[in-house]
Amino acid sequence: MSSKILLSFDIEEFEMPREYGDPIPFDLQMEVSIKGTTRILDLLAQHDIKATFYTTANFATHAKHIVKRIVDEGHELASHGYVHDHFEPPHLKMSKDVLEEIGQVTVHGYRMARMAPVPEEEVCKAGYIYNSSINPTYLPGRYNKLSEPRTYFKREGVWQLPASVTPIFRFPLFWISFHNLPLGIYTKLANRALKKDGYLNIYFHPWEFMDIGPKKKYNFPFYVTKNTDDKMVERFGKLIEWGKRKGYEFSRTWDFVKEFR
Repeated sequence: MSSKILLSFDIEEFEMPREYGDPIPFDLQMEVSIKGTTRILDLLAQHDIKATFYTTANFATHAKHIVKRIVDEGHELASHGYVHDHFEPPHLKMSKDVLEEIGQVTVHGYRMARMAPVPEEEVCKAGYIYNSSINPTYLPGRYNKLSEPRTYFKREGVWQLPASVTPIFRFPLFWISFHNLPLGIYTKLANRALKKDGYLNIYFHPWEFMDIGPKKKYNFPFYVTKNTDDKMVERFGKLIEWGKRKGYEFSRTWDFVKEFR
């Protein structure tokens, strides 16, 4: 069985500038996210691969045509909560219901905004089968998850699928690493995780595929804006081509979870 690359995208209203003091209006939030998601879908279609889209109910309600395209093109629709900047336990079931109504598919997976802690027993009660809300590494100012398992496990009745980190040192392989490392180094680290674990679970966002710099635009630090927009499209295409050359299989997360549940 070939090792699998699980590409996933957190599709949300682009409210991140508010973290850096920019009161971005909702219409612009949606515009950035819709255009970025469209670029992602075009790229995946070009390379004929499938991925998982963790989508907020708020985004889906205001961009039903994007949700329809995600589903129609064979990608997995999963939940990223009700809104991106606020969480309450009832949002788990509410977001699942909204996404299933709009997408006309069953939603199996959940990812908490910003990979924040989520009450896993509530995830189970809401009807999810898997949760991909753990980044099992240490990120100053964000989280310390070094005590969590590196690979999938079951807890509170839900399969937990952490984001991929390297063996031993647990270097995170998420979007910030992809932007800031030379691509050759990133793929070497990703290859270590694939060889050790048999899969790679990595995540990105629509705004990474858009023009979000320079710093004066949204006041983002350099490590957020580096290699975004057209550079991101180019680098991401090269990542896909690298995976294909290595013989790795690109898989939707739910298809992967079904193999071991």
